[in-house]
Amino acid sequence: MQHMTPPNNDPNNIIPPFDLENTTGFNTELAHYQLQRRFDTRVRKNEPLAHHSAFGVGGPADIWITVETRDELIGLVSLCAEEHWPLLLIGNGSNIIFTDAGVRGIVARVIGHEYQITEEANGSAILSAGSGSSWPRIAHELAPLGWGGVEFGIGIPGTLGGGLVSNAGAHDHDLSEVLEWIEVLDARGCNLEGDALSLPITRRYSKDELDLNYRYSRFRSGHESAFDQQGNILAVPRGLIEPAEIVMTLGIRLHPEAPQKLEENLKLYQRERKEYEPINRHTGSIFKDPEGQKASSLIEQAGLKGFTQGKVQVSDRNANYIVNNGGATTSDILNLIKEMRQRVQDKFNVKLELNVELRGA
Repeated sequence: MQHMTPPNNDPNNIIPPFDLENTTGFNTELAHYQLQRRFDTRVRKNEPLAHHSAFGVGGPADIWITVETRDELIGLVSLCAEEHWPLLLIGNGSNIIFTDAGVRGIVARVIGHEYQITEEANGSAILSAGSGSSWPRIAHELAPLGWGGVEFGIGIPGTLGGGLVSNAGAHDHDLSEVLEWIEVLDARGCNLEGDALSLPITRRYSKDELDLNYRYSRFRSGHESAFDQQGNILAVPRGLIEPAEIVMTLGIRLHPEAPQKLEENLKLYQRERKEYEPINRHTGSIFKDPEGQKASSLIEQAGLKGFTQGKVQVSDRNANYIVNNGGATTSDILNLIKEMRQRVQDKFNVKLELNVELRGA
């Protein structure tokens, strides 16, 4: 195998996607056997992705793995690159909708809750946390230690790594305000065809290199679901390794704060979120807010708040959420999203953009 340096971050230097249809050699039984030797019972065949979706929908993954450590992650990505096994890496899946057909190849959930706090001379500190760390859990554990900075994300049901990709936020704050740096596993060279394929390497980026904006980082460029001309949602394009740059560690700036004050803030944020977040199964908000407007308000004014279509419903608490009332399919959810977007476009001439991702096949 020829090794080459992956391309730089020049937006004009685009790697063509790996052609999954021409990926040969992926044999579920063989891959399962090899992976089971490394991951034991954490490897499962034909795993229903509905079990790992916030919506509770989605077809099977050929192989499902839970990855717990940094070394396991690097080893899995390297193995999949060498064997040409398609790999999709996810966090909590709180903003992902899996197709009814499921996902071909391997789906790996990255978990792990290791972190360390390094105090600095100015009184602040740096939290170094793995991308699979639960944001709510981190916030709860830092509060009694007197470290503030991440408490606004107490109600975000995802991981810190997933939060970085979409620059997640709540209560008028987002991750970009406290982020200092990240470390990624750069697997872009793994998505090259033929002899040019290279193994992943570790890279470190400062916040200023990430193009962090409202619900956006450069890691979302080319990795977002879009609509076709008929208003149907298109799944995120896949390479052999998706995403091709995998967030492994985040460096977050913390500040000292009275533990009692932090605990009060956590309770306040949780109380506020409960007032508008649905009770039944749901992902995060479906659409991004258009500039100067609220997607929830536009959908409500279009007459869709509480609207029910089959087994799915536009939330009667916040119209930018959809809930699964039990037994829904991905197709049911996608049809309702299409209806919501079309009604808003017809009434206000505003084309809403997705905040969730469709993944599959």
